[in-house]
Amino acid sequence: MVNPQPVSPGVWGVVATPFQGSTQGLDEGSLATLVEHYEAIGVTGLTVLGVFGEAAALSSAERGVVLEVVTESTTLQLIVGITALATQPAIEEVRAAQAVAGDRIAAVMVQANSANPAVVIAHLRAIHQATGANVVLQDYPLASGVSIPTPAVIAVATACDFVVAIKAEAPPTSVAVAQLTAGLGIPVFGGLGGQGLLDELVSGAAGAMTGFSYPEALIACVRAWQDSGYEAARDALLPYLPLINFEQQAKVALPLRKELLRQRGLVKESGVRAPAATFPESLRPAMLAHLREAEAAAHEASAPTTEKVRV
Repeated sequence: MVNPQPVSPGVWGVVATPFQGSTQGLDEGSLATLVEHYEAIGVTGLTVLGVFGEAAALSSAERGVVLEVVTESTTLQLIVGITALATQPAIEEVRAAQAVAGDRIAAVMVQANSANPAVVIAHLRAIHQATGANVVLQDYPLASGVSIPTPAVIAVATACDFVVAIKAEAPPTSVAVAQLTAGLGIPVFGGLGGQGLLDELVSGAAGAMTGFSYPEALIACVRAWQDSGYEAARDALLPYLPLINFEQQAKVALPLRKELLRQRGLVKESGVRAPAATFPESLRPAMLAHLREAEAAAHEASAPTTEKVRV
C-alpha cells in the first residue's frame, strides 16, 4: 500500500463470527450469508476480525479461514482488525491477513496501545514499515484498557501519514469526533453500535464503523444525512433507537447481537465463546418486541409512497 488513500465515508459493517452449536467451530456457511447480506444492503465495506467479531477468541488458523470466507463471499474492501497490542505480534497478524486477503485489505485496524503518543507512533511506524499496511487507528479503551487523550490521537495521526482513518469509541464520542475532525484531514468514524451516530454526524463523522443487528438502519441514517441533513437522518434512525439501546447493554451486547442476527435468519446459531457472557433468557421478550418494531419500521420505509398514504 504505497499511496495511502482515506477510507471511504459511509457505513462499514463489523462482521460477527458465527459458531456451530455446541462444538463452537466456525460456521463458514453462516459467515458467508452474513457477508452477502451486508453487501446486498449497501455497506461501504466490511470490518473483519474486530472486537465484536470475537477475534481474540480465534486461533490464527481460524482467523485465516474467516478471511478466506469473507474474501470469497464479497467484492467489498476490507478493514482487518488486529488484536495484539504489542508490536511484533501485531506485525505477524498483519502479515498473516495480507497472505490471505492481499490487496482486498484497505487498511488494518490497530488499537492505541499507550496513552503516550510517542509509544503509539513508534508502534504504528514499525507495523507500517514491516508490512506496508495503511492503518485505521482505533481508540476503544473498553477493549484495549488504554485511555489516550484526544490531542494525543491527533498527534499520532499527524505524525503517521499512513493512518487513513480514526475510529473513535471513547465516550463522549461526539466530543472526540469534533476535536478529531477539526484537527485532522482524515475521516473519523463512530462505533459503539450506533448509539451516538446522530451526534457524531453533527460533529463531523464520516459515518459509522460498527456492528448492529439491523445495519440497514445505520445505512439509511448516514445516507439521509449525506442527502438531506440532520432532520432526515434523525427520522431515519429514530424507529431503531430502542433496538440500538437494547443491544448495547454492558456485558451482554455480544450475545444479544448474535441472537438478534439468528432471529433475523442471518446466522444459524448465536453462540459466543468463553469468557463472553451467554444470552440472558430473561431479555428475550424485550428483544423480540424491539425486533418486531424494527422490522415494521423497515417495512414502512421500503413501502411504495402510495401504500404509505393509503395506510
